[in-house]
Amino acid sequence: MHFSNLAKITSGKILQQYADRPVQNLMIDSRKVMVSEGSVFFAISGERHDGHLFITNLYTLGIRQFIVEKKIDLKEFKEANFLLVDSVVTALQNIVCAHRINFHIPVIGITGSNGKTIVKEWLAKLLSAEYHIIKNPGSYNSQVGVPLSVWQTNTEHKLAVFEAGISKPGEMEKLEAVIKPSIGIFTNVGSAHDEGFKSREQKISEKIKLFKNCKTLIYCKDYVEIDKAVALAGIPSFSWALSTNADLKIEREQSGFLFFTTENSFSFSLSIPFSDKASIENCFHCVALMYFLGYKPDVIQQRILELQPVSMRLELKEGINNCQLIDDSYNNDLGGLQISLDFLASQQKNKKTIILSDVLQSGLPIATLIKNAEALFSQVNILKVILIGKNFYGAQNLFSDKPGKSFYSSTDEFLHLHDFSSFDNEIILVKGGRVFQFEKIIRRLQRKTHGTVMEIDLNKMVHNLNLFKSKLKPGVQLMAMVKAFAYGSGSEEIANLLQYHKINYLGVAYADEGVELRQKNISLPILVMNVSEESFDSLLQYQLEPVMFSLKLLKQFVRFLGGRKASVHLELETGMHRLGLDEDDLREGIGILKENTNIILASVFSHLSASDEAIHDGFSHEQANRFQKMYQQISSELHIKPVRHILNSAGIIRLSDHQMEMVRLGIGLYGIDPSNKGMLGLQPAVTLKTIISQIKKIKPAETVGYGRKGKAEHEMTIATIAIGYADGFNRSLSRGKGYVLVNGKKAPVVGNVCMDMTMVDITGITAQEGDEVIIFGEDLSIQELAKNCETIPYEILTNTSSRVKRVFISEGV
Repeated sequence: MHFSNLAKITSGKILQQYADRPVQNLMIDSRKVMVSEGSVFFAISGERHDGHLFITNLYTLGIRQFIVEKKIDLKEFKEANFLLVDSVVTALQNIVCAHRINFHIPVIGITGSNGKTIVKEWLAKLLSAEYHIIKNPGSYNSQVGVPLSVWQTNTEHKLAVFEAGISKPGEMEKLEAVIKPSIGIFTNVGSAHDEGFKSREQKISEKIKLFKNCKTLIYCKDYVEIDKAVALAGIPSFSWALSTNADLKIEREQSGFLFFTTENSFSFSLSIPFSDKASIENCFHCVALMYFLGYKPDVIQQRILELQPVSMRLELKEGINNCQLIDDSYNNDLGGLQISLDFLASQQKNKKTIILSDVLQSGLPIATLIKNAEALFSQVNILKVILIGKNFYGAQNLFSDKPGKSFYSSTDEFLHLHDFSSFDNEIILVKGGRVFQFEKIIRRLQRKTHGTVMEIDLNKMVHNLNLFKSKLKPGVQLMAMVKAFAYGSGSEEIANLLQYHKINYLGVAYADEGVELRQKNISLPILVMNVSEESFDSLLQYQLEPVMFSLKLLKQFVRFLGGRKASVHLELETGMHRLGLDEDDLREGIGILKENTNIILASVFSHLSASDEAIHDGFSHEQANRFQKMYQQISSELHIKPVRHILNSAGIIRLSDHQMEMVRLGIGLYGIDPSNKGMLGLQPAVTLKTIISQIKKIKPAETVGYGRKGKAEHEMTIATIAIGYADGFNRSLSRGKGYVLVNGKKAPVVGNVCMDMTMVDITGITAQEGDEVIIFGEDLSIQELAKNCETIPYEILTNTSSRVKRVFISEGV
């Protein structure tokens, strides 16, 4: 698809077409842009944000294609393409519809009031052995989330699983045209978004439009209203039920459930690894679909037992004071509340508490809402009910006089006024709508198992990626280095992000790193820097591309291949004197490649020794010239022009004349400028943080730590923090050489850094046990920490221990 096609697809008008560029990356969020020739920004005008306001900034970053619904002054955007449409959202849907018709694969469409995301995620896992599956990321089930998900479909996918959600009439028909499901699942119906419809019947009739062209619809016949709607719509179906006759009748047994098929009188038993009503219902939808698709009961059983709870719903966590938390801070409606309370009731602790926000989407008068909520509370032996929000707070008189209730007008008021020490050995259901930010409550109540966390901000990584892309000349490819556990930040998660943003190559140090990425469904080409004869089998099995850095290695690989095809990369020695073929080896190496045409030379590259230091620029240029000379010899004798690359992160910033066909981005992705040039706009994406475990007062002349190396010259306040050299906090930071940030103020290290903890001086700093401590991050740079250690940021990142939990954060991902 190209820009010139869009006017016909959307019934829009081309305002300006500088070049007929491809349409590849669809973007709606200016904070998460992907700079490439095929990127298109959809300037959506919403209630809170207007995408048109960000066009100038995006153009500056390098975006050159825009879909708008307002007239634009084109003088500022001479190289851009602009399409004017009546509705940007409708245009997005129509463009994806045009993409969708190119694929003829089974598509499972899921809707319902609750459970959509869980069923989708579980089905993707259950069916992954047979199919390469495309699905919505997270809960991308809206009018824009669905088309952005479906757009990712490509020829590699053999099955699609998409969920769809609506909040008013007329929306589902648009999503049906985008998804075009061949099999449907209607999970259930509840009160979520009731206010957007005249009646429950209208909401069901709207949702069921997703399945109007389905060959089969899976649903639970126990939902009488859904059953009537299915019959009325005349949709072919395969139903299951616990309390009535259905295609798959289910009965509870002592050790599990008995499934009985009415069509052929066949029965089988399954053990379900869940006890709460919500998970059981979601699991039954999956079982019904798998059975309908022809899976044998023993296969279904094996795979069902491997299912795990989906974190965004009803996640059970360890809490403070021997409590447990049920984290259901994703949404709040009466149907969801019923399911959450069922899960609460299934837990073993006798003392049960619920923290509940206002229910904003019930469509009910407040008195009726409270009556219904209290009816649900009565089904579970709840000790305490904590109600948060202006609606509940203002209607306290409408609640029953049963003891144990408390009211707060806001989340912040609860966090400020409630006595958290009162929670003791109980299970706490935390359920609130997104706007109430109940994740703050979860953080306060959750027990800190290991106080040290490396936090990776994916939004900032995308920003940095796009910043480097904006420095590249047109057509230059990008390889991202994810070696050494992605510089200590987590290879799988970072590789997934980079694959989503369609970079060209990944680079790893060793074959086992590449194997792990392949096992995690990373399909990008992967270059392996350091290979040995022992890793050749893995290279071929997992389609990894090895670097040939010596004649010996090249000869070994030729013998191993025995005529089989493989892609390799040739490393040349140009002055670093680490790895690579010397000029003296080049002729023999070319001869080997000539004789073995089964070997595909994917790229030729070298390393600059000092691309980060201006004082060595002369030598860097010498290296680049030497590389070009050797490359020309390879190219002319083999009659090929493989990709060339020599620049790393610092080189991209400082030596743009040597970009060639590809560059290698490493530590710069994390917001670290290895050139120390102060690259404008890089954002630190990694924060290492811990907590204060204990605070002590130290008298003059008392000593601190092993070897009594810390000595109090005066009365001091000492904080013991939960990080030591086993976590990667270098021992060279001992005795005041290093410092951390406690509530924004520097606290120097006292005595020696211990294996699992460190003592710091917080005299004069207001702090308490449990407070956050920054080791490095936005306010205390990793460069500063590295300088104190007399090392480099690379070592700090890669030496952070694997026992330090990696947490990935992103706004709206």
